[in-house]
Amino acid sequence: MREYLMVLLVAAITTYAATNLVRRLALAVGAVTPVRARDVHSVPIPRLGGVAMFVGFAAAVLVGSRLPFLGDLFATSQEIYGVLIGAAVISLLGAIDDVRELDWLTKLAGQVIAAGAMAYFGVQLWSLPVAGVTVLPGPVLVTITIIIVVVSTNAVNFVDGLDGLAAGVVFISAGAFFAWAYLVSRDFNPPNVFTTATFITAALMGCCLGFLPHNFHPARLFMGDAGALLLGLLLAAATISMTGSVDPSSSAATTSA
Repeated sequence: MREYLMVLLVAAITTYAATNLVRRLALAVGAVTPVRARDVHSVPIPRLGGVAMFVGFAAAVLVGSRLPFLGDLFATSQEIYGVLIGAAVISLLGAIDDVRELDWLTKLAGQVIAAGAMAYFGVQLWSLPVAGVTVLPGPVLVTITIIIVVVSTNAVNFVDGLDGLAAGVVFISAGAFFAWAYLVSRDFNPPNVFTTATFITAALMGCCLGFLPHNFHPARLFMGDAGALLLGLLLAAATISMTGSVDPSSSAATTSA
């Protein structure tokens, strides 16, 4: 648990520190949200906060790879590196959209590419926890994986409408999923609480925690699409990496429910 706390703190502190620099960048490049009739802010607010959150996540990955127990996770699997690549793609896509609006088809294509990159590195469904464990053909499972990522990224993007709302909701969601994944993984055979899902959610909580002080009402910076799409992708990655590892009829799933 101490290593997860370290990951969370690194992500939070790095995100908090990077946010000030990103705010200046947003003002310099004109990534500013104007005042609209339906908005609660009364003055234009810069966006691009998601870039700071990506920096925080990348810092957490770097530190996590150097820790004694989490380091073994990096040595035996490329999943987290795949998530980092997917996060970089989705953050770049969102940042471009924050500076100059992209059409929906371009954004959808970018989301599919990010999901595909994660699947290539092993972050994909290998089975479905339906009626025990259901194994489908590989292309079908990859397609379902991509759909989950696209739905999750856009769901968080739609939620992002009030100061602190999206970051707060994702922080709570990540915390709940971390607790569930941690408890379930203790019942693995052999027990192993160091999983891709728990790492991602710990880092995700840190990113949200570091960004929220800048985003509480009255917000000084919005996360923009760069942030909303990133948070949705990380939530999806944690869900996908854990789903298929647990049989819902097993004691591991039922005892922690």
